[in-house]
Amino acid sequence: MRLLIVDDDPLILSSLEIKLGLEADIEIVGCAHDGAEAVRLCDAAAPDAALMDIRMPGMDGIAATRIIKNRHPNVRIMMLTTFDDRPNIQQALAAGADGYLLKTDKISGIAGKLRVMMDGTSILGAEVLRKLAPTENPALEALTSRERDIARLVAQGLTNKEIAGELFLSEGTVRNNIVVIMEKLNVTNRTQLGIAYYEA
Repeated sequence: MRLLIVDDDPLILSSLEIKLGLEADIEIVGCAHDGAEAVRLCDAAAPDAALMDIRMPGMDGIAATRIIKNRHPNVRIMMLTTFDDRPNIQQALAAGADGYLLKTDKISGIAGKLRVMMDGTSILGAEVLRKLAPTENPALEALTSRERDIARLVAQGLTNKEIAGELFLSEGTVRNNIVVIMEKLNVTNRTQLGIAYYEA
């Protein structure tokens, strides 16, 4: 994984670069101190993924994410920030962010979450999910026991293959159940499904 790191705090930037650079499958291709520099480095270095702060001088991380996603839709972007308020989370996801973690999360766990994100799964920290959760979702009571188990594992970020292995089901069965779960909860994607589950 070719990774771009974006943060205006030199200490955080350096710490992330050192820790993540130790991972055998992660290559740090650039470090940026603001959104505009992140866009330029993304154009030049062609990263597979970016760790993106939100509040930075000049162009912020949300604006940079929107531009990068427009130019390079295959680049996966994980927001890493101290801001856990609902507006920032919603704006980041609307801009195209593939994940949203808080800086209170351990650096040691970020590499694994980046890998899961690269496999196509949206990654949201538990606190982030709680911030996004609707006030109530009585439809969750309509789920069967198996559907609840599958919803729980989706909320934890597992892929269909991993869920199938965990519950001893076929991937097709998992996929079909997720479609039914989404219909019952009136949601359209795995992220919204996870939000509904954690709210309950």
